[in-house]
Amino acid sequence: MLARLEHAPTGSSVPLPDFLETVPWNADGLICAIAQQHDSGDVLMLAWMNRAALEETLATGQACYWSRSRRGLWRKGETSGCRQRVVDMRFDCDGDALLMQVDQLGGACHTGRRSCFYNGVRGDRVEVLSAPLPTPPSALPTPALPNFPEECP
Repeated sequence: MLARLEHAPTGSSVPLPDFLETVPWNADGLICAIAQQHDSGDVLMLAWMNRAALEETLATGQACYWSRSRRGLWRKGETSGCRQRVVDMRFDCDGDALLMQVDQLGGACHTGRRSCFYNGVRGDRVEVLSAPLPTPPSALPTPALPNFPEECP
């Protein structure tokens, strides 16, 4: 299916369930998912999704990932309140990576920073490029926003 889409004209489409059957999940049943702030283009984080996390994200409009360390679904913001409302999703040409453009509430990083990518390579050194946000993620309010369910199913 991916080869067919590679040569398809703009505007062509295939049913999502059919496409999901062709996703080349890795040996652990995962694909990488990049979260990008939809209005600024800032890359916020890279995480992993299994099929259940992807299906929950599609169903709820809120980012859900697979936690490799906890071996379970990780509903972004469930504990911290720093949720990600999905604005757009795009698979790469191989179907093994997903770009999610999101509306990030608070910091995306567990350190309290807006982005997980705050360590910049500067010649032969690595420099911290940003500080944590002034309000710790756990102290942020979790208002009911459109397409933000208060609890994931």
